[in-house]
Amino acid sequence: MASNAQRAFPEDFMGDGPTAAIILKVVGSFVGVWLWGLAVWFLFVSVGAHWSCMSKARMPFAVTWYSFVFPNTALVTATFDVGKAFGSKAIQVVGCVLTVILVMVWIFVFVMMIRAIVLKQILWPQKGEDKDEGGWKTTVKSDHPQNDGFTQNRQDGPVPDEV
Repeated sequence: MASNAQRAFPEDFMGDGPTAAIILKVVGSFVGVWLWGLAVWFLFVSVGAHWSCMSKARMPFAVTWYSFVFPNTALVTATFDVGKAFGSKAIQVVGCVLTVILVMVWIFVFVMMIRAIVLKQILWPQKGEDKDEGGWKTTVKSDHPQNDGFTQNRQDGPVPDEV
C-alpha cells in the first residue's frame, strides 16, 4: 500500500505529497519488519511449546491441528514482502524455505486427518471434539421420531422428553 502512496497522494497531501509518501513507505517498512519479527518469535514459541507433545507422539489428532498451518501462511507471505521491501535475496530465500516447510506441514496434517477419520478418531460419535465436556452426558435411546438415538441431558437434572 505504501509503495503506491506516491501515485495515490495528491501533490498537496500533508503539505508535500511525494515526501509524505516516502515517509509512509519508510515507517511502514520498519513497522512491517517489527511485526514480522514478532511473528517469527511466536513461531519459535509455539514450536517450542508443542515440541514435547509432538516428539513423543502424545498429541492425538484434532481438527485444530490446522492452526499449525494457516497462521504460518501469513508469516511466509510477510517474509516475501519484507524481502521485497528491503531488496534482500537472503530473506526471499528464507521465504522459499519456509514455503517448503509449510507445504510439508500441511500435507502431514492432511494425512493425519485422513488417518484419524479412517481410525474413527474424529467425525465419529463421542470421538474428537464430540466428547462429553462441559457438564453434558449422553443417555441412550429416545423413542422420539426426530431423534437419532441419543439425547443430551445436563448432569444437574434431566431434560423433559417433550419437544
